[in-house]
Amino acid sequence: MRPLTTSLATSTLALDRVTKRFPTGTVALTDVSMSVAPGDFVSVVGPSGCGKSTLLRLASGLDDATSGTVDVTAAATSYVFQDATLLEWRSALRNVELVGELRGVPRDERRARAQDVLELVGLTGFEKQHPRELSGGMRMRVSLARALVAEPDLALFDEPFGALDEITRLQMQTELQKLFRLKRFAGLFITHSVSEAVYLSTRVLVMSGRPGRIVAEIPIPWDYPRPPELRYAAEFAAITGRVSAALGEHS
Repeated sequence: MRPLTTSLATSTLALDRVTKRFPTGTVALTDVSMSVAPGDFVSVVGPSGCGKSTLLRLASGLDDATSGTVDVTAAATSYVFQDATLLEWRSALRNVELVGELRGVPRDERRARAQDVLELVGLTGFEKQHPRELSGGMRMRVSLARALVAEPDLALFDEPFGALDEITRLQMQTELQKLFRLKRFAGLFITHSVSEAVYLSTRVLVMSGRPGRIVAEIPIPWDYPRPPELRYAAEFAAITGRVSAALGEHS
């Protein structure tokens, strides 16, 4: 199966027949083909150890494929990790400023951009707080702001809400959906949560157990914004059921 719904020529990210074998001999991914275009938010679900995070590392350029091609046309790529990965000695504002600082953006300009994005994620008034003074959800908002301040064409998310409590996680899903509507980057989102994948995405890709391969591609029919109560609709339950069934067949 080669789910390349989007033309390779118009994709921000395209993997074609990608296999990843580690030096130990472990094959993490085999014959993976997929694409993400501007305006796509694609979630990947699969059993633990199936190569989801490896897929993200290949997309980001942090690792190389053993065979096949990984083509990224994005001028700017941002990566949001499972942990907020903030610098404890820097305030929320200065954590978000870091990207501009590393790129040599003038101080006044990078500070104005950082303040704008912190406002976007609902952290106005918390600019001077340090990570230890923020809740888990607020730290993740800072992490999202740091990713978005770079104006990425491609945003990669490695289970960013996995460590949050359920209430905060649902709130963060709503926040991320809002940011996606505003920015319309190409998004690739790794998660263990089927409902999270369905709620956030334009498409959900299902991976098999190791060696990981894509065994199903399920389009999500709803436009944005998606109200929180959508999670309780019969059609939502039907689609999550399809994703879960595909997972069960290939775990």
